[in-house]
Amino acid sequence: MAGAVHAQYEELPYPPRDPEDERKRLVTGSPSHILEIDHYLYAGARDWSEPFRVLVAGGGTGDALIMLAQQLADRGCPAEIHYLDLSAASRAIAERRAAIRGLETIRFHTGSLLDAARLGAFDYVDCCGVLHHLADPAAGFRALADVVKPDGGLGIMVYGELGRTGVYHAQEMLRMIAAEGPNPERVAVARRLVESLPPTNWLKRNTAIGDYRGEDAALFDLLLHAQDRPYRVPELAAELGTAGLRPVAFITPALYDPDTFLRDPELRRRLADLTWIERCAFAELLSGHQRKHIVYCVGRARQDDTVARLDEPAVPVCREIDGPAIADAIRRDGTIRISEAGLKMDIRLPPSAPSMLRLVDGRRTVGQICATIGAAAQSDEARRQFAATYRILNGANQMLLRYPAGSAG
Repeated sequence: MAGAVHAQYEELPYPPRDPEDERKRLVTGSPSHILEIDHYLYAGARDWSEPFRVLVAGGGTGDALIMLAQQLADRGCPAEIHYLDLSAASRAIAERRAAIRGLETIRFHTGSLLDAARLGAFDYVDCCGVLHHLADPAAGFRALADVVKPDGGLGIMVYGELGRTGVYHAQEMLRMIAAEGPNPERVAVARRLVESLPPTNWLKRNTAIGDYRGEDAALFDLLLHAQDRPYRVPELAAELGTAGLRPVAFITPALYDPDTFLRDPELRRRLADLTWIERCAFAELLSGHQRKHIVYCVGRARQDDTVARLDEPAVPVCREIDGPAIADAIRRDGTIRISEAGLKMDIRLPPSAPSMLRLVDGRRTVGQICATIGAAAQSDEARRQFAATYRILNGANQMLLRYPAGSAG
């Protein structure tokens, strides 16, 4: 199987990317956005003027690699970034993307992430969309855990079982009718199949999955992959634990919180005593929407609180669009639409949210924003409304926290 997987990515590098596109846009995502790394693994307080050693394990055509390398360069961080992948074809695309951007801190290696130890220890390890394609995923988790520094962390993405409902039914059908032959022929059969799916078919009904409508590499990766093992939350937590790792956050957080979907107070009460992982597992069963699990984790021996906490010295930062733009997206009825891979939720924000968001500029602290909005007699209410606004936007992975140098504690 390993040979088939390697051959697939040599013929159909994934995700398909044109390096020339680097001249006009930066692909961003999760894990490994620098604001997420800071917020979830360094309590919002990492000094980016200090050296930072990164491994992108199974880097593919380079999305996470290029995003993080560019963000580190923009901050002037003295970073040392290592790319590791089995596919020479994928590596060539990633190298060209880096060259176009002038990113010179990347060292490229061809090989298996199972051999990552030869590259030394790292402050941060990215592994996105790879572990679930290994013959022995547990060995992959252990290999990554072994190269993370004691005060470092990892960002991992693996497939979610429930959110990929229909994918494995389609894979099974294609093993019956397109298990062998040249890849272009197999792709053509897969396209004929998906075009013939009846309305009752699970894949046809799954609005979170649309890869089969795209390029050949995406369709092949989704429906014709030789090795594909999805996870539910408890299985992923167990895999991490066996490797000596501890999860600290799932992205997008709101999708792993049952309260996002439940309004019934009795049901909420019955869920209140569950552990965090149990609540995440319940939310997965409840929504059925998590087609992939993105998790930040640290070594189990690391016991410090790595996730940034909301308090007055913290500086709220927006992940993709700025605070005023979010404020402009709030409707007249006070709701904002949050979309996640086909799932749309309309959530009501506190009355002061628009005014507060217009002050979120990446420099003002929570305390300064609340003081500007609320007079002394109203400061408690201003803090309450900001906390509610932050909880919603952080849950949607749109707002994170950082601390000015010397202010965290």
